[in-house]
Amino acid sequence: MGSSIVLGLGNILLSDDGAGVHAAQTLIQRLPEASAVRVLDAGTLSFTLLGLLEDADRLIVFDAGDFGADPGAVRCLESDTLDGFLADVSRKRSVHEVGLADLLDMARLRQILPRQRALICIQAYDLGWGLEPSASVRAGIRQATDEALRLLEQWQS
Repeated sequence: MGSSIVLGLGNILLSDDGAGVHAAQTLIQRLPEASAVRVLDAGTLSFTLLGLLEDADRLIVFDAGDFGADPGAVRCLESDTLDGFLADVSRKRSVHEVGLADLLDMARLRQILPRQRALICIQAYDLGWGLEPSASVRAGIRQATDEALRLLEQWQS
């Protein structure tokens, strides 16, 4: 049986852009000690993460985003909905080195795309220099980790 991987994306030097990394760190604190879920700070992504997906059946990605909601709002996109969201070329994909869409496309080409996958996105507010997310995004991080815990439980049952 494959594993569950959670990636926290973002640049922690740019306030709310680091929301995904902060969410991953919060999730680590909230998971049971005996959890087999692997949670990683994926920073600004890279194709080196592709190898992690080889044995993964489940993938959750935390990231900051702009989906036109109030700051700190959380949106969860699963499987086909996630794929459609990332395939929409009218959206700005990522300021990161390699976008999530690119990473998942590479996994698809190598036939290692996790069967169950989700993007949990937190609406950003402040992308200026700063080591901490804005207050509204900090509040959204708790909701994002609640959503991740719900998905992991649902997927494992």
